[in-house]
Amino acid sequence: MKILSIETSADETAVSVVNVQGDFPTATYTLLGNAIRSQVETHNQYGGIFPMVAKREHAAAFPPLLKIALEEANLLHTEKQKLSKEQTEHLHTLLHREEGAADKLIEILENYSWPEFDLIAVTSGPGLEPALWVGINFAKALAHVWQVPVVPVNHMEGHVLAAIYDNGKDEALEEMEFPAIALLVSGGHTELVLMKGWGQYEKIGETRDDAVGEAFDKVARLLGLPYPGGPEIGKLAQKARVQELPLFKDEMPRPMLNSDDFDFSFSGLKTAVRYAVAGQDLSDDERRAVAKDFENAAIEVLVSKTVKAVEQYGARAVVVGGGVSANQYLRQEMQKYFLEDNADVEVHFPTPGLSTDNSVMIALAGHAKLDSALSHEAANELIKADGNKSI
Repeated sequence: MKILSIETSADETAVSVVNVQGDFPTATYTLLGNAIRSQVETHNQYGGIFPMVAKREHAAAFPPLLKIALEEANLLHTEKQKLSKEQTEHLHTLLHREEGAADKLIEILENYSWPEFDLIAVTSGPGLEPALWVGINFAKALAHVWQVPVVPVNHMEGHVLAAIYDNGKDEALEEMEFPAIALLVSGGHTELVLMKGWGQYEKIGETRDDAVGEAFDKVARLLGLPYPGGPEIGKLAQKARVQELPLFKDEMPRPMLNSDDFDFSFSGLKTAVRYAVAGQDLSDDERRAVAKDFENAAIEVLVSKTVKAVEQYGARAVVVGGGVSANQYLRQEMQKYFLEDNADVEVHFPTPGLSTDNSVMIALAGHAKLDSALSHEAANELIKADGNKSI
C-alpha cells in the first residue's frame, strides 16, 4: 500500500510518500518521497515557537512540499484535471483560515494527475493546535478529492516507532521484546511509557512542569545561545568535557532524582542555572562549564528514572524518542549503562534524521493504526486537533 503522511504539530512541516509491503509490525517501509521545511530561522528571533506564526508558515509550506514529495516518488505527472464545483467549494471551506492555501492546492490538483494512495496519515496531536489544524485540513482536502481514507496519528507514537525503525538496509521495524520502557523527550514532552505490546501503552511518569527540551532551550537563552538551544548546549558541554573543565560553581540539582515515582521536574534545574549566571559576564569556558553542569544533571535524571522503570517492570527493551533523543550525551550514558550493567536490555534510538519531528514516523504510526482509518466522509467530521492528546 502507498501512504501519504503529513506532520505539522510544531515548527516542522513535513510530507512523505511511503510504500508499505506486508502487515504491521513485520512490514517493510520504503521511503519514496520526503520533503520537510523547518521554521527554526523564523522562530529564532522569538526564542521559541509562536503558534500562530507556525500556523501561517505551515499553510505556506505545505503545497510546495507536497509537490516535492510527489515528484521524488515519481507521482507528479502533468495532466489537466477539473475539480467539480462541489470539490472546489469544499476545499475553500476547509482551508478558509489559511490565506491563499486553497488556491495553491487547487492549482496542484488541476495541473497534475491524481496519484493513487491507499491511506493518508496525519498528526492529530499532541502539539500546537493551530499548527495541527493546518495538516489536518490539508489531509481532509486531499482525501475528499482523491477519495482516500484518513487515519489520525498520535505524534508521540510516531516518535516511539521512529526509534525502532531501521531505515537502512532492512527498512523495517527492529524486533522488540516486551515489556519495554519508552522515554519520550522533546521540547513539549518528557514521559516514561510502559509498552506491554505493540500499540499497548501506559504512561507511568511525566514532567510536572517544564519538558526537558524546553529546559534546554531556556538555559540556552540564559547563555545567549540561539534557538533551538538543545544542540547548542550539547556542543558546549562536549567541549567542556574535552577540556576537563571544573564545575562552574556548585553541583547543579537533580530534581526528583530519588522520588518514589517516575515523574520529572526541570523547572528547578533551570532556575538554578539562572541564579548561577545572574549578573555574570561569562567567558567562553564558563559558558561551556555551565552547559556541561546543566546537561550532566538533566541527563542523569533521565537515565536514572529510565533504569528504575526498567528494573521495576522487568523491561526487555528501552526505546528513546523525540528531539532530545539526538543528544549525544544522553545516547552515551543510556547505552553505557545498559551495555555495561544490563546487557540483556536492548536500547533503541532513532537515526539522527528521525529524532526530530518528521512525517516518516507518521506513516509508520498510521500503518500501525490502519484499523482506525476513517473514510474521507467520516474523517471530515471526526478528525480534530487535540493539543494534549495522550499516548
